Amino acid sequence: LKTYVNAHFIEQSVLNVVLTSYQSTIEISSVFFTNCKSLLQNEELMQYLKESKFDVVFTDPILMCGPLVAEYLSVPSVYFLRGFPCGMDSAATQCPSPPSYVPRLFLDNSDTMTFSQRVKNMLVDLLELFYCKPIYDNFEELAYEVFKKKVTATELLSRGSFWLMR
Repeated sequence: LKTYVNAHFIEQSVLNVVLTSYQSTIEISSVFFTNCKSLLQNEELMQYLKESKFDVVFTDPILMCGPLVAEYLSVPSVYFLRGFPCGMDSAATQCPSPPSYVPRLFLDNSDTMTFSQRVKNMLVDLLELFYCKPIYDNFEELAYEVFKKKVTATELLSRGSFWLMR
């Protein structure tokens, strides 16, 4: 967690921000994955949650456990978040998100960008294709174990009933 916090509060170049954030995100994602896997494999607790007949799961979907639990319990999910890496929020909700106009994660751009900012934005968008897959692969494998069918992280997110964006 300290590495993750330092990656976001130390002033550094865009490339270093991307690399440091990626490394810390992989590390912290591993911790969240382990917790989520333990929860979903706890048959007694999951049965208790199912029998409790919850109406909704309210979660920050970036951890991916909330969407998995909602799917397992067959209840709607409400997402509360600031933003999602890799543009998965836009893909899951089928919202357009052209990198020439929509600022990408890691950059402090507004929607009014100079040409050089747009170029950097496009490069970060291209990087997302490579660095996002390892973050969500484990969750997709866990979803396969639990649901016995292949489902992508984006497909799980697309089942969200409401997205409350901060």
